[in-house]
Amino acid sequence: MSAAMDTESTYSGYSHYSGHSKKAHRQGRDRHKSPRSKDGSRSEKSVTIQTPPAEPLLGNDASRAEEGQDDNWGETTTAITGTSEHSISQEDIARISKDLEDSVGLDCKRYLGLTVAAVLGLLVFLTPIAFILLPQILWRDDLEPCGTVCEGLFISVAFKLLILLIGTWALFFRQPKADLPRVFVFRALLLVLIFLFVFSYWLFYGVRILDSKDTNYQGIVQYAVSLVDALLFIHYLAIVLLELRQLQPMFTLKVVRSTDGESRYYSLGHLSIQRAALVVLENYYRDFTVYNPALLTASKSRAAKHMAGLKVYNVDGNNASGQSRAMIAAAARRRDSSHNELYYEEADHERRVKKRRARLVVAVEEAFTHIKRLQAEEQQKAPGEMMDPREAAQAIFPSMARALQKYLRTTRQQQYHSMESILQHLSFCITNNMTPKAFLERYLNPGPTLQYDRDRWFSKQWTLVSEEAVTSGLQDGVVFVLKCLDFSLVVNVKKIPFIKLSEEFIDPKSHKFVLRLQSETSV
Repeated sequence: MSAAMDTESTYSGYSHYSGHSKKAHRQGRDRHKSPRSKDGSRSEKSVTIQTPPAEPLLGNDASRAEEGQDDNWGETTTAITGTSEHSISQEDIARISKDLEDSVGLDCKRYLGLTVAAVLGLLVFLTPIAFILLPQILWRDDLEPCGTVCEGLFISVAFKLLILLIGTWALFFRQPKADLPRVFVFRALLLVLIFLFVFSYWLFYGVRILDSKDTNYQGIVQYAVSLVDALLFIHYLAIVLLELRQLQPMFTLKVVRSTDGESRYYSLGHLSIQRAALVVLENYYRDFTVYNPALLTASKSRAAKHMAGLKVYNVDGNNASGQSRAMIAAAARRRDSSHNELYYEEADHERRVKKRRARLVVAVEEAFTHIKRLQAEEQQKAPGEMMDPREAAQAIFPSMARALQKYLRTTRQQQYHSMESILQHLSFCITNNMTPKAFLERYLNPGPTLQYDRDRWFSKQWTLVSEEAVTSGLQDGVVFVLKCLDFSLVVNVKKIPFIKLSEEFIDPKSHKFVLRLQSETSV
């Protein structure tokens, strides 16, 4: 009894439904006893850290409450709120401090790049205007009259600058999706090109116009117009390098998750390794099913059970290598019978899943039938007495809670669905008049990571491991790894082969034939 109490978590703030008060109070007493026995079993190297609410290290308060969600919510039907404690070792503290230092460095690098780009962009837009205004300010009386030609050039410069401003906003002023480990080579080259281009224009302007105080104002305005035209061509070059170059698929990437072997294929164009890794991660959260470590514990426990049944006796005083060889030989002899055990375990698991799935489907259909009956009754009442979708969800949830909890436990999905998230999904389905099948779709089939709570299952830190430089382009045979805390994604790059397509001409006359019928027929 004490061992079972040690595995439970600490909770506070219970709100009970009717009919379950005694059982919930008994479980509440068991939960309040657990921290003392849990603290007594902690090692000397562990320390309890309560993260501040401003910068949570392990998620927000809602995610911590969901991590402490009681597995018996289907039996007690209680709404649980509160916080839980997380114990981490000194090595974890050092790792967290290192991650904080790295994040500070990445933020400084990102803001420095944005500042340089903003200053350079401001200089680009002010330069043509300065070219036109400086002669008017410094030697206005000595300028030759320009007349209608200059006014037309002014309108041309204004509209070209407006077009350039809109195009720059659409191409560069975007919210960054990720912090890459290295700079974007093409963007850096464009910034350098623009800086050299504007600097050369200013140098020529200072030597040939400012020093000599050129009186040909029309030539000065045309000089500013030529600068704006060149900037428009540089913007076109930026579109080609940053957007159009990568559209044509050139490589096929096979992405394999290291824990369960789930894989997907993606086609990409000419991208650097770091930008290809970013595309892989964006598609991973959409295409891959959510990572469930509970599904991997069955095979590990089975292997541990087999190894635990082996006993090795050191009679002659042999070393540890001899013992390991003896255990491997014994495990090989027992391998012939292990596949039968695996077969019957999987068959029994499938039978239990189908059985509890059928019970869940029936319970949900009955609950939704009850909802329709309540809606029909509410339509006959006054408008002020209509039931809220949240209240309707709370009213029918106890009838399906036990069947849903058992199904989620059997399929090992209980850690992904808290009672609060289920109630929100149920109220959403009731609001939008969805069917029971639409409600069960989230629980019968594991969905992608984006379907679940972002703060709990979204990995904020990824590490890119590559033998090649991350700024180099994709090549045939390149392999890189994306690592997070629990698993890694292994990416293998293959070049799309060159396809030679030939044409074969078929003479249309070769398909013609003559059908001859005999004149005499049997009647």
